[in-house]
Amino acid sequence: MSNRSSSAANALSRRVFLGQLSLLTVAAGSSLPAIGLGAADNADIGKGLVGSNQYGWGQYAERDKKPFDIEGVMSALRDAGYDYLESNLDVNQPENTVRLASQMKTRGLKPVTLYTGARLHESDKAAENVKKLLAAARVAYDQGFRRLSCNLDPIGREKTDDELKNQAAALKDLGMGLKEIGIQIGIHHHMPEMANKAREFHYNFQHTDPDKIGFCYDVHWVFKGGVQPMDALKQYGNRVVSWHLRQSRQGIWWEDLDEGDVDYTAIAEYARKNNLPRVFTVELALEGGTKITRSAVENHKRSREFVSKAFGV
Repeated sequence: MSNRSSSAANALSRRVFLGQLSLLTVAAGSSLPAIGLGAADNADIGKGLVGSNQYGWGQYAERDKKPFDIEGVMSALRDAGYDYLESNLDVNQPENTVRLASQMKTRGLKPVTLYTGARLHESDKAAENVKKLLAAARVAYDQGFRRLSCNLDPIGREKTDDELKNQAAALKDLGMGLKEIGIQIGIHHHMPEMANKAREFHYNFQHTDPDKIGFCYDVHWVFKGGVQPMDALKQYGNRVVSWHLRQSRQGIWWEDLDEGDVDYTAIAEYARKNNLPRVFTVELALEGGTKITRSAVENHKRSREFVSKAFGV
């Protein structure tokens, strides 16, 4: 299987896995216009926040044939110097978000950002899906979450022009609703959105307002999709609300965040010069060919040190 096909499969399994886990767990000033957030909500962003997405932790547990222990993950992150865990927004059972926030606070972590999918390209269903997302987001806001990383659902093929138009219209409604609640949304992308010269990737930004729809900049997925990381920053850096960080070497995901295919030194310098938000989520992940020589805990410790070195957080 090619890297591209393998990446698409991994993206799909990621969404499925995060959905399952949600059931189990029942920047010094941004250049992006403030999306309904007050000064108190941004108090930690000046010094920066570093977290970890739980997907890679689940992969390690599955690889080692061990049950996924979210509370153990939280404790390990705290001990390694992380500020938060990024888990899934449970749209169908928002009470699970309450439990998640309580678990994090008990273990010395902060509720900062959540991840979600969204099916918004169907004109007859988009409004109801937006309504459900907003209801879940209100619960998340009450628990302290202020950012939402949203990857729009793929459908197994490129979306038509009409479907992209429907999606953009629904995104506008979602962005406005989230702004009123006090949550910033950052659009996230996997390989399906990068097809055909990143057609959907660009469309989502070019047909929405930057004061309502931000960018969860997953540097490596954009790189793997054929867009140079610095080009993406120059085009959409003013929309960045949060980051996802991963590395590869020779196109294969590396076990920790380190030097490799993506030049994080240049990216960090651009972020500093342009005063971009400093909410960094380490998202380690495994794919065929990834060489594992250390434990998940050790790889996350090393990755935290790399973020400190590269981004000064």
